[in-house]
Amino acid sequence: MNFQCSAILFDLDGVLVDSTRSVARQWRRWAEENNIDPEKVLAIAHGRRTIEVVRILAPQLNAEAEEKKIEKREADDNDGVAVMPGAADLLKSIPEGSWCVVTSGTRYLATSRLRFFHLPIPRVLVAADDVRKGKPDPEPYLRGAELLKVKPAECLVIEDAPAGIRSAHAGGMKAIALSSTYPESKLQEADAVLQSLGQIHVRRLDGERKLQVDVL
Repeated sequence: MNFQCSAILFDLDGVLVDSTRSVARQWRRWAEENNIDPEKVLAIAHGRRTIEVVRILAPQLNAEAEEKKIEKREADDNDGVAVMPGAADLLKSIPEGSWCVVTSGTRYLATSRLRFFHLPIPRVLVAADDVRKGKPDPEPYLRGAELLKVKPAECLVIEDAPAGIRSAHAGGMKAIALSSTYPESKLQEADAVLQSLGQIHVRRLDGERKLQVDVL
């Protein structure tokens, strides 16, 4: 299978960085502090902006303050967090300016993760604090395409969560899913489902900005 695109837009957690255990740990901690069923929180937390999860489950709290607290805890909790296999090599293979990161985390959390693991911070990074509506709304990925100066239909998204896949499709983009956070059965809306970034190979087509993305 292969795709042709002008840019690749990556989610961060669960795609470039394996932070699932850290995210789950901190959401469980927050849920217990606020007498909320942790499983109810984890059922909606992956792929959504922290501020939106707080507003849905604890509307009585100051969502902005809770967001800062939770994301600070996540940024400080690197126990068990690692670079996703194949991430560094894949990013190196993509021409500068032809990829970006679109994350449901704040810019503080995203840059903390990238710096900690010595991954490049892209010229374009769309974070939770850069949009009015988070995934599954298409705004985050459309914003990424706009900043890259690429038409949405010429973008390929790599995601790990149903909310992100829906965001990409709502923006008119193709989406590859990694089964790093959810089982394949939950990711069937994607255009392809893979187990590893190592299955993706990117090359630039001669004389064009277009990229050829081969999926093994």
